[in-house]
Amino acid sequence: MAPPWPPPPVPGDGHGWGRTRGRIAAAVALVLGLGLIGGAVAGAAINHAPRPAPPVADGSPEAFAKARTVWRNTPVDQLFPRTLTEQGAGPGGADRSWSRIGVAAPAGCTGAFDPLLQRVLAPAGCTRLLRATYVDSTSTTVTTVGLLVTSGEPAAMATLNRRWAAERLGERADLLPRPVAFPGTAAARFGGHQRGSWAVQVSADQPFVVYAVSGFADGRTVATPQPADRAEAAGTTTAAAQAGLGFDATGLASAVDDRAHTAAESALGPTPAAKKHS
Repeated sequence: MAPPWPPPPVPGDGHGWGRTRGRIAAAVALVLGLGLIGGAVAGAAINHAPRPAPPVADGSPEAFAKARTVWRNTPVDQLFPRTLTEQGAGPGGADRSWSRIGVAAPAGCTGAFDPLLQRVLAPAGCTRLLRATYVDSTSTTVTTVGLLVTSGEPAAMATLNRRWAAERLGERADLLPRPVAFPGTAAARFGGHQRGSWAVQVSADQPFVVYAVSGFADGRTVATPQPADRAEAAGTTTAAAQAGLGFDATGLASAVDDRAHTAAESALGPTPAAKKHS
């Protein structure tokens, strides 16, 4: 049974969830009624502890096939919690927290990325693209986080992972992900010219590419976006850095990447050793 992901948007209806409180409440009620909430909670702390070894050896086509079911079988709130908090993860060691303001309907990848990034990601394929947008606790910044579930086999993901690192593609401003705006929210004016910082994480052991792109909630244009690692560097004085846009991108991308891997490991089931001792 599929989780209650938002339906495809209809004309004049924005981007699925996040349009009205009534629709959100109805969707949450549906989750509870179907018993699909699982381990999802209203808020969650980000935990970047090392992941346990995957139940199936890395590079297994069987593991990839099961991991691809994550987009269909994992509840919205489990992959994209309604609130997220990370202690000491902002500028100057300040705590950082975000609230979800919209979830887009699961979609394909056509037109979802700038053309050059689309070409770079194409060899990994596209099963489904999941996206949500968050606002920080001060309503100053907005961040779209995306989970691309790829259709490529393990070799394709390993190749993309190596290329992304070797060519430092995560630092190129012509490879920015696109944001998702939600009318009537703090992200109503979040478009291509508002992108201030970004982070992309290409998995080598699962069919996932996770990204986040952040900007200002007031809709201001950012002339020179900075990759998250530069925007987080000590002494950086750009507006994007001082507002914590890099921390937003890193924190939310890592949070969703952690949750996607956890969901995939759950889909794979216990290890043979665990089964033996159960």
